[in-house]
Amino acid sequence: MKNLFDVMQLLKRYGTIIYTADYSADLGLMEDEIKELYRMQFITAQEYATAMLILRQKRSEYDKK
Repeated sequence: MKNLFDVMQLLKRYGTIIYTADYSADLGLMEDEIKELYRMQFITAQEYATAMLILRQKRSEYDKK
């Protein structure tokens, strides 16, 4: 995974599509879903860490605007 699109594709692979028209809320929901996938052991620790890093970077970029 290298970007937000890759995170969205990971979520889509497990049947989750997130779009609320509120970018900040979307990022929060994606974080929650990634945590849940990891908790249920659907994704690896590496996938979890990478996805969370990407989401937190995007949140930081959005908050600076």
